Amino acid sequence: MTGPLANPSFRRLFTAQICSLVGVGLLTVALSLAAYRIGGVAAGGKVLGLLLALKMVAYVLLAPLAETLLAGVSRKRAMVGLDLGRMLILLPMVFTTQTWHVAALAFAFFVLAAGFTPLFQSVIPDVLPDEEDYTRALAWSRIAYTLEAVLSPVIAAAVLNLVTAEGLFIAAALAFAGSVLALLATRFPPRGEAARKGPFVQRAARGMWIYGRTPRLRGLFLLNFALSLAMAWVLVNSVVYAGARLDDAERFYPILMAFYGLGAASGAVIVPRLLKRVSERTAMLAGAFGFAAVGAGFSLLPTPAFALMAAAWIAFGAASSLVLTPGGLVITRSASQSDRAAVFAAQFSLSHAGWLVAYPLSGWLAAALPLETALLILSVTCALFAALATRVWAADDPLERPHNHPDLPDNHPHLLNVPAKGAQHRHVHAYRIDEIHPVWMDRAG
Repeated sequence: MTGPLANPSFRRLFTAQICSLVGVGLLTVALSLAAYRIGGVAAGGKVLGLLLALKMVAYVLLAPLAETLLAGVSRKRAMVGLDLGRMLILLPMVFTTQTWHVAALAFAFFVLAAGFTPLFQSVIPDVLPDEEDYTRALAWSRIAYTLEAVLSPVIAAAVLNLVTAEGLFIAAALAFAGSVLALLATRFPPRGEAARKGPFVQRAARGMWIYGRTPRLRGLFLLNFALSLAMAWVLVNSVVYAGARLDDAERFYPILMAFYGLGAASGAVIVPRLLKRVSERTAMLAGAFGFAAVGAGFSLLPTPAFALMAAAWIAFGAASSLVLTPGGLVITRSASQSDRAAVFAAQFSLSHAGWLVAYPLSGWLAAALPLETALLILSVTCALFAALATRVWAADDPLERPHNHPDLPDNHPHLLNVPAKGAQHRHVHAYRIDEIHPVWMDRAG
């Protein structure tokens, strides 16, 4: 066994991720069925819409706060506790009969997820300090996310042959129990530095502060947002497209999404090799512009054959992986070890804010306009935001940058760690925003 899976800690963390993803997938199906059971035909969609809105509120607003609250806690203890909490919350969902019951429990679940996911993401680069191994680990993670989205309905259907719809909550809880066991068996590396001190609000905003002052991270946000605009059409409207253009949503929607999953998995496999030849910026731009080009081209085809549809959905999936897979590497390069969790939390929050805009916009456009016209508008908008990202994130973006520290004394620990020259204390190292480097330095310094 080679690559990241040769590392026992990563293998166990990856097992925990798979169990967690299966649990979330089963929960998503269970919540959909619970919403229909409570609201019926008339109000089921409204109930599910409320639950998904609560999910986005928790993810967008609470991820940075959760990271700050957990900053002084052992990462292993925090992650095990959050997974146990999610597992226990699922059990009373079996007995929910009113909207506010399931909404309150679901919101509590999403709050814990908002704390768990960024923390999990921040541990992986510490477990795999070698950049090539970490890049391949990101590909494995992206494949896991993709397969979960495709296979969760299949797994849920199999479970429903054995239990009632309410039993899906129990099945999801068992999946989280598997995640807890995998985490308990994992050896976690130390954080490396002591927890940050200072006012709670300042510590909670730290990830956003670093994010906002780092051009490549602002570019990462713009590229993620660009992708979400076009990708939301695929995720929201594929079922509508299958019914409207192929006259059989139940038959063709799963097939289209399977092609999308195939493309996404293939793209994730390609990314580690691609990043040996090009920068993360180049790969992500290729994905964003590629998604926009495929979407715009497909929207202009009068009556595409099914083979062209399949090719388009495969291309959509591959392009999405080109944008999404390198994100963790960009964050790891842009934050010190002690700040990674905060910046991952900021990314988690901002990316879901983008989806909070993209999902309803895609649904509204598809309802107000022909499906192809909606796809064309969203694809063009995707390309425009990707073009804006090229202005924010410079092509010449070295990690190490020369800069001066005229205000630091000669015996400052930072100057002792990275020796400086001259009265201006000029030196070169990997440049990241922090208290000593509060302003971004251009390449020339």
